[in-house]
Amino acid sequence: MFSLFRENVRIALDSIKSQLLRTILTIIIIGIGIWALVGILSLVKALENTISSDFASMGSNTFNIQRYEFNVQRQGGEREKVNPIINYNDIRNFMDAYQYPYAQTSISFRGTGTAEVKYESKKTDPEVQVYGVNENYLENTGTQVDQGRALNYFDVQNNNKVCLIGSDFLKNLFENENPINKTISIRGVKFKVVGVLESKGATFGNNQDLKVLIPIQVARGIFTEPNINYTISIKVDDKEMMQGAQDEAIVTFRNVRRLSPVEENNFGIERSDDLINRIASITGVLSIAAWIISIITILGSSIALMNIMLVSVTERTREIGVRKALGAKRSTISTQFFMETIVIGQFGSVLGIVLGILTGLLISNIFDFDFSIPWAAMLWATVITFIVAVLAGSYPATKAAKLDPIESLRYE
Repeated sequence: MFSLFRENVRIALDSIKSQLLRTILTIIIIGIGIWALVGILSLVKALENTISSDFASMGSNTFNIQRYEFNVQRQGGEREKVNPIINYNDIRNFMDAYQYPYAQTSISFRGTGTAEVKYESKKTDPEVQVYGVNENYLENTGTQVDQGRALNYFDVQNNNKVCLIGSDFLKNLFENENPINKTISIRGVKFKVVGVLESKGATFGNNQDLKVLIPIQVARGIFTEPNINYTISIKVDDKEMMQGAQDEAIVTFRNVRRLSPVEENNFGIERSDDLINRIASITGVLSIAAWIISIITILGSSIALMNIMLVSVTERTREIGVRKALGAKRSTISTQFFMETIVIGQFGSVLGIVLGILTGLLISNIFDFDFSIPWAAMLWATVITFIVAVLAGSYPATKAAKLDPIESLRYE
């Protein structure tokens, strides 16, 4: 039995070699379909990993009060609802009124995204982000200190001119030099470096490692632009207390905004796990789109595969007649053609998987996505190509098996 199977495989491979050009074209068509599937799914997974890891670092027991909800719709480029900014008076009144137990509040704002940082005779390109933060910012946002220390309560309350810098400054300003206790200058104001943040990489071209964190009151003295929008982040010690802390924060901020009971919130509440769930739903839609594109392409490749096998049956009619005259059974003939379609299909699958992984890896490296091997997509690609090969080879194999040996021997 095994020897017969091995012989069928050998004959199938010999047949594929004899029709090399058509076989290569069919493999490429199948490979394109699998390429689309594996490539897009690997990119979707990399995108989901990257964004989810950024938000997951906040922890599932953290929520933000911000200007808008994450899902506020836009029409014609304009928001349906324009909320007022969260200004300094809002955050000051909120901090005074919000006293939920076992909760800590972080306040922050981005002073600029185009700062130039100087150290001695060196300076950065004007693309550094500077944030004004309080002492709870690092813990609430899941940011870790790699060297030195974090900003503390006394730094913030005493308006100390100290700062934390991103890890990229080690390459730009402090080559082969310990930055701790060194002095840098931002807009003419000197700051002592007390810590270096752990590297976070970049997301959508936004470099998280080229930023400076300074005490919030000091930042307000440097960045005096009108309409600065602040962000409030609240973290509770126990996730079970999350809903209570959130409800209390909504009531408190509504009072700060002096909203009547019948008025809707003019601010947004976002939990980190809610964002992750929304991202998962978006990437799910992208995955469905990838499946649709690949299935359409694979459908075309299955037609091409069936066509090449029908041509093969026609060209080898005399060979089939000889094999039947020598005692070959119908099942033996059909198995031979099945083997040819399966081999061609799996070659296309391997080509598509390799191209898909390389494409996903290349684009992930370009955009700094967190790439991972798409094992599920690879498994599905193998299964799909096997099913396609069986379906595409069924009719040609059945036609070959039913050929009359006498008529086949007379075929020219």
